[in-house]
Amino acid sequence: MSEAPVLSVESRARIDREVRKYPEDQRQSAVMSALAVVQAEHGHLTNELMDAVAAYLGMPSIAVYEVATFYTMYDLQPVGRHKLCVCTNLPCALSGANEAAEHLKSRLGIDWNQTTADGAITLKEGECFGACGDAPVIVQNNRKMLIEMTPAKIDELLAELSR
Repeated sequence: MSEAPVLSVESRARIDREVRKYPEDQRQSAVMSALAVVQAEHGHLTNELMDAVAAYLGMPSIAVYEVATFYTMYDLQPVGRHKLCVCTNLPCALSGANEAAEHLKSRLGIDWNQTTADGAITLKEGECFGACGDAPVIVQNNRKMLIEMTPAKIDELLAELSR
């Protein structure tokens, strides 16, 4: 049996910086940051890594799993070099998000939660990103918000990502 992954010294130091932002008895408040740190180091979150975060923060594993499965920024499976997450909540849907999503699916030849054969792009469906007035909205790699994503802008994005 292989040993469960442990948090690296670097990850623990980064998590400790996040923990210090909260009252001493509220270490678990840093769970979202801790998951982001671990995911950045490993590429995606495994149960073993989430268990390590839970142990480090002194909280039940199930509480960490609940956070990791609720938010689309956390990946429980490997993803492509570029993760595109499309908001499909009602305001975005009414402003063209469903059409944008279908255009992406058609151009990429994949569906939600799938990755292109070359490993370049993973497509995810997301919930509200807080930019309803700029819909349709796509978040790229959990960091860059792309707004008013018409089919033409999506084509430009895909051309840019293929370079």
